[in-house]
Amino acid sequence: MTPRSFLLTPELADYVRASSERPDDVAADLLAETAAMADRGEVPPTFQIAPEQGTFMQLLTRALGVRRAVEIGTFTGYSALCVARGLPDDGSLLCLDTSEEWTAVARRYWARAGLADRIELRLGDAHESLRALPAVQTFDLAFVDADKTGYADYVDQLHPRMTDGGVVLLDNTLRNGRVLDPQNDDDRALVELNAALAADPRWETVLLPLSDGLTMLRRR
Repeated sequence: MTPRSFLLTPELADYVRASSERPDDVAADLLAETAAMADRGEVPPTFQIAPEQGTFMQLLTRALGVRRAVEIGTFTGYSALCVARGLPDDGSLLCLDTSEEWTAVARRYWARAGLADRIELRLGDAHESLRALPAVQTFDLAFVDADKTGYADYVDQLHPRMTDGGVVLLDNTLRNGRVLDPQNDDDRALVELNAALAADPRWETVLLPLSDGLTMLRRR
């Protein structure tokens, strides 16, 4: 099943995809393999971003002239594939994740796309991996799609490591609509973070109704 926004009917989701640049064979095969893994219960079905979100992230990476990017939460590698494709030939993407099994799928597709030399994968606790990086302005773009209760810490840790005008993207910030009626700790963490970011002077902030909610932060 192709991931789609809860805000869209299946028909509208089909129309959105048909009206956007479509994934090539490598990206389509990665989406299909991940969907098959979800069908077999090997991965959570909600972890994959929608194809149109990947296209948006690739376009944004290229439009911003991103040279160095970081991703927190890589899963099977589709979002990283999209970001890496938006980078220049000498650009780089650092991916932080905990799963060797899921990221092994990612590595295969990055290699097939000819992008393995642009992507560095570090396995381990992402909070610790991020803290281990020099607290200097390094990244032009960051994408966060990991433990939701940890988002606030990721944002705080990313701020000194983003270049002036650097952009942070936070995934799942609408929580399938549950931000209006939080059901669990993940929901409540995102509700609190959304409110805090709207008033945070460090960032320009907009919550986009793309897929499951994509918050864009620009470092002032």
